[in-house]
Amino acid sequence: MPAPTVVIGVDSSTQSAKAVLVDTATGRTLATGRAAHRVSGEAGARESDPEEWWRALREAVAEGLGRSGVPAASVAGIAVAGQQHGLVTLDGSGRPLRPALLWNDTRSAPQAAALGEALGGPRAWAELTGSAPVAAVTAAKWQWLREHEPRTAAATAAVRLPHDFLTERLSGVPVTDPGDASGTGWYATATGAYDPGILDLLGLDRALLPEVAPGGAARAGGLLAPAAAELGLPSGIAVAAGTGDNMAAAVGLGLGGAGLLDRPVLSLGTSGTVFAATRSRPVSPALSGFAATDGVYLPLGCTLNCTRAVDKVAALLGLDRERAEPGGETVLLPFLDGERTPDLPAASGLLTGLRHTTSREQILGAAYEGATVAVLRALDEVLRACGLDPTEPATAAGTLRLVGGGARGRQWVETVRRLSGRPVLVPREPELVAVGAAALAAGAATGEDPVRLAAAWGTGDGTELPAVARDTETWERVSEALERARAGFPR
Repeated sequence: MPAPTVVIGVDSSTQSAKAVLVDTATGRTLATGRAAHRVSGEAGARESDPEEWWRALREAVAEGLGRSGVPAASVAGIAVAGQQHGLVTLDGSGRPLRPALLWNDTRSAPQAAALGEALGGPRAWAELTGSAPVAAVTAAKWQWLREHEPRTAAATAAVRLPHDFLTERLSGVPVTDPGDASGTGWYATATGAYDPGILDLLGLDRALLPEVAPGGAARAGGLLAPAAAELGLPSGIAVAAGTGDNMAAAVGLGLGGAGLLDRPVLSLGTSGTVFAATRSRPVSPALSGFAATDGVYLPLGCTLNCTRAVDKVAALLGLDRERAEPGGETVLLPFLDGERTPDLPAASGLLTGLRHTTSREQILGAAYEGATVAVLRALDEVLRACGLDPTEPATAAGTLRLVGGGARGRQWVETVRRLSGRPVLVPREPELVAVGAAALAAGAATGEDPVRLAAAWGTGDGTELPAVARDTETWERVSEALERARAGFPR
């Protein structure tokens, strides 16, 4: 039997790299490799050495190849999906000048606020770029660098996003895609190009930026011989332009122009993320109005504090994460790293409603509830951006796709069901970002539409759980606490 034609999809996330090897004919995952990398920083700082991403990518691909048992000669393409927003500054030889500033580095909050007041204010930014500046966006991080490390900014010969950096190492081509570019703050979804006025405001030379490919499945180039030697792959195979992690997850779910539209997704990971692929260009300052990677749009809401924050609370209480009970009167807002939605970068965790009778399990349950209500409130904004009424689940594309590491946890799933009142679909495929990247690699190798490919593979299929009665009492109690927090914490 001949070896299958294989593509490799890489998910270079905040804390690790995962590489999946996928049979292009069937969509079957043949093997997965993993390798961790480090995040450092305190008091709002979050940084990683981009060279560690490259090392982790190499190790993950090598492990995946070893486990798959397929010959390297059967690999036809590779694509990277990366954590969004990170600022990578390179010297003239393509080497990092400093550790990358990551998406969850909140030191740039003052710069984001100042940018938000420029060019007509947050609404004007949203109308032009799709998003109002927050600490996460790359533009705010570049401004922070200019103010705090001007020599590094002046020495910068190239500015890249995390996935761009890795794609360039693979192909030698400085390229990005509309999806990841739309998270920079200097790419305008209104025009489909970098905005000259914003670049002038930032003192950023257009020549430092990569070209924007038509989509993540566009062929950036062939795999360079040095990279091929390090990876143990054939040189010259297709390297796709790639995209950001959220855009790749949408592809893996079969969401986009050639697939399903206006279907809400909730991703439970280090951050809590909600998004949907839609033809309507989002212009709400309350959202990140991203482009998707295939010509449509991806309105997205993101909370910084999700599974990592709840795990921290569980550890402080000495409990297994599954040993939670409904919080009752207790409300816990787990703003352990500041917050992005709502935009409160200086916020800290809040615990209220304690009684002598309050148990550890209820406090942990309250952490689940606080994180879940925050991200579900962002979902309402996403649905509005799609032209849907969030108060009418039957007409708001009802079923909620639940992905990310938290989707494998019983407490997360049941808390989302209880507080959303929606049917929940948990896809069987656990590595949707990497599989979405694999579909992009297949698109680059074959010319096929990656969303249509992923839909045919069935990687978005899974187990559907029926709706349960919504816990409106808890919803209203936590929402009230969130509104008080927005009024009490400085932005």
